Amino acid sequence: MAIKRTSHAVYDTSYHLVWCPKYRKKIFEDRQIKERAEQLIRKICEEYDFELIEMEISTEHIHILLSFPPKRSIGEVVRIIKSISARELFRVFPSLKHRLWSGQLWEDGYFARTVGDRMTRDVIEKYIEHHRDIKQQGFAQLELKLR
Repeated sequence: MAIKRTSHAVYDTSYHLVWCPKYRKKIFEDRQIKERAEQLIRKICEEYDFELIEMEISTEHIHILLSFPPKRSIGEVVRIIKSISARELFRVFPSLKHRLWSGQLWEDGYFARTVGDRMTRDVIEKYIEHHRDIKQQGFAQLELKLR
């Protein structure tokens, strides 16, 4: 990854972000919803100048490897992506509100990890790529192999 510049910063940051639909509902089993969510997230990242490095949308959670300028906090970036994508997915797929009792698309929380020393960008990219290829059973987790 190349070093990036803004008017007041020089940076090389990457973040592995994960979040789930409310109640871990498997809303992304529906191919149309999954494809639209992926399009939306790509568009949001482009519009807000976030570099989307890798993304996988599983049936009940999303993995993203992302880089963004240090003027933004991790929480702010997650809020932007989750709020805009939820609003648009509810608009396009109104039946989603009935499947999600509270009328909220996403769980409140998220997982965030910075990429660095032992947890390299390559390891996370391979994790996300491998995650795409497996069939999950229940709460199965992949194990990250560190060098």
